[in-house]
Amino acid sequence: MKSVRRPLVAVSAALVLVILQAVLDPTGLLALVGWSGAQPSATAGVWPFAPSLVFLPVLLGMTWWTALRAGERYWTLVAGVVLAVLLAQAAAALVMTGNLAVSAWAAGYVTAKAVAAALLVAAFARWFGGPTRRVVHRCGPPWIPAALVAAAAPLLAGFWWTSPAYAPGVPVARPDHGPLSVIVAVLLIAFATVLCLNWMRRRVPGVLGGWLAALVAGGMVGVVQAVVAFAVDGGLNGDLWPGMAAYVAIADGLSFGACVGWVAGVGALVVERVPVAGRVRVARATAAAIVVIGVVVALAVPSTAPASAAGASSGAAPAGFLRASGRVITDGRGDQVLLRGVNVNQLVDFYQPTKGVPATRPLTEADFAGIAAQGFDVVRLNLSWSALEPQRGTLSSSYLRTIRQAVGWAREHGLYIVLDMHQDGWWKGATPTGTDCRPGTDPMWGYDGAPAWATITDGAPRCQFTGRDISPAGDRAFQNFYFDTDGVQSALVATWGKLAAAFRDDPTVAGYDLLNEPGFGETAPVTTSYLLGRFYDRAIGAIRAAGSQQLVVVEPSILWSGLGFDSGPTPGFTSDRNIVFSPHLYAESITMDRSLGLPPIVGLDRQFTLAQRVADEYGAPLWSGEYGYWGDTSDVDARLARYAKAEDANWLGSAYWVWKQACGDPQNGIGKTGDGLMVQDCATGGDAPQRDDLLRVLGRAYPRSAPGTVTTLTANGADLLLAGATQSASCGLEVWVPGTARPHLHSTGLTKVQITAAPGGWLVSGCATARYTLDTNS
Repeated sequence: MKSVRRPLVAVSAALVLVILQAVLDPTGLLALVGWSGAQPSATAGVWPFAPSLVFLPVLLGMTWWTALRAGERYWTLVAGVVLAVLLAQAAAALVMTGNLAVSAWAAGYVTAKAVAAALLVAAFARWFGGPTRRVVHRCGPPWIPAALVAAAAPLLAGFWWTSPAYAPGVPVARPDHGPLSVIVAVLLIAFATVLCLNWMRRRVPGVLGGWLAALVAGGMVGVVQAVVAFAVDGGLNGDLWPGMAAYVAIADGLSFGACVGWVAGVGALVVERVPVAGRVRVARATAAAIVVIGVVVALAVPSTAPASAAGASSGAAPAGFLRASGRVITDGRGDQVLLRGVNVNQLVDFYQPTKGVPATRPLTEADFAGIAAQGFDVVRLNLSWSALEPQRGTLSSSYLRTIRQAVGWAREHGLYIVLDMHQDGWWKGATPTGTDCRPGTDPMWGYDGAPAWATITDGAPRCQFTGRDISPAGDRAFQNFYFDTDGVQSALVATWGKLAAAFRDDPTVAGYDLLNEPGFGETAPVTTSYLLGRFYDRAIGAIRAAGSQQLVVVEPSILWSGLGFDSGPTPGFTSDRNIVFSPHLYAESITMDRSLGLPPIVGLDRQFTLAQRVADEYGAPLWSGEYGYWGDTSDVDARLARYAKAEDANWLGSAYWVWKQACGDPQNGIGKTGDGLMVQDCATGGDAPQRDDLLRVLGRAYPRSAPGTVTTLTANGADLLLAGATQSASCGLEVWVPGTARPHLHSTGLTKVQITAAPGGWLVSGCATARYTLDTNS
């Protein structure tokens, strides 16, 4: 009979580790079972209790079992504890969501915590768990259970292998990536599982041995995928992306092995108990099963494409309204529209950190005239839910009038508007006076976003860790929003329906940005992918029910702005086709790596490729709702020039942050000037010289609309080279050229070319029927 000493030591070590992490981690995000100071509430449902009542028992129970069966060797026990943590995470996520596919995928998000915990727990179990007795066990042929788990991969792919990490050419067992990718990935999984079964089951008998073999095999496949990605995805290229891509692939592989590996364990046990003479029949049955599975997978390929590629037709938008068409935004007449502009934050209900210093600057028609004179054609107008709906269920008539006035000014000056429900740190509340912040956190200013009635913090402290977006109170408020506690999410869904109804007949409103940089709550990716996608789908439904056919802009979580990448809402989160994917491309700007003095996690140039991959998963156009904010560093002009070159190469539209920023804006801090393109002098409250150095780059020539699809775009100031192709005749060419000098044009395939003077520059128009080029280089 096995001694229980080692399992007892392992479980005790795991429990002590959980308690220490909960005490020492001030946010609750870095611990296996976090405690942020929030008090769980039964009225919120089961999710507040999942960490203590689901995660912890599964963790301790699986740790006991793996220490009992795999504790004779250090590395097998490490694998066992990793398995325990991943399964605990999957179980807790399943209780929270009821979605098995999401829960299995979510297990991979704790890989770093799982490995760190496993190394420690296994070390304590080996040091204090008593003497070992290493036995080599006999095991049956490995290829049948390996084939079973490999064949299950494409059928159970769920949300594994969906993220920017998977470059074209990386083999993944997802049918929507094509048969070659599936075949190579399945063979990789089978081969790795065979190797691991031969090694693991000689050391760990029973179902657990096969399960751990599949776990380790999944990690090995992730390593192979990372090597392939390194080769096909540009290598290091000045950033740390290959390392991050490797982590994502290994995490996916480990979580796949943890959640599906029991198939290998059960299969291996069954094979061992079949007499040798009967193994041929088992092999034939297995081969037949694999063939059947292959046929089923092949038939299932059409249904595995993202739901956004089917469903509501974007062609239903009324005439004059923009719409999504595959990878591009169009005007409905066959012309691609490139929305380039700025963010305007002058209607945001900001916290005011300095008494007597306004947090915003007044918004006037002169702002829109100035924006148009720089050649921009869109304004991302930041709104505050707190100002729009200060009392639950009733929209503020005065705030609505202000929004309508801004939309009218935009119309007068030929600008589109994207209405953006802005938030930073969830709401404008600051740390209350007298709050005792836990070590590692600091008192913080408030920012902007939700009204007080929609802010449910459950008593978590409003104290920041490294920055405004990691606050226990803010994280809990987001968590309650995602789980719709007290109908908070439903309230915002209804608000979007009302706001869309107010502007459904106005083509000046290009679209609705549903939520700025959504926070991660406490349980990513359950929150940042699955539940965020559910909110988006509900809000889109309310907007369409209100009769509005404008574009809907969806963002990934704040993790994208902080890391340079994220998974985004789960593929197929909506069947609506008239959506735009809008990550904020802040690489080498405000990302975490720069604040910590590290090399870029994602390089400025690479970020466009990663964003496009996720947009392609949704079958949606890509548009960056924010970028810039490089501060006062000496190389800001060079960084912006690099960004502009990459933006043109990717034919991308975007909105720069920010047009004006007041001296009293909490994001501005306390300085001599207010940040933005139109600078404020904090000593006088008046205008300082505008950022002409940045505006020269931002206001460069570009096509506002172009017949068909743009294929080439380079620009520097007034010099532009444009190429495109259209399948039908169109006179939709409109090109902005800055400057006072009338541009000299060289074109092919264009007719009826005209040059018209406009404030700040010139507009070039023309018609095309097939391929065309336009060159303004003098």
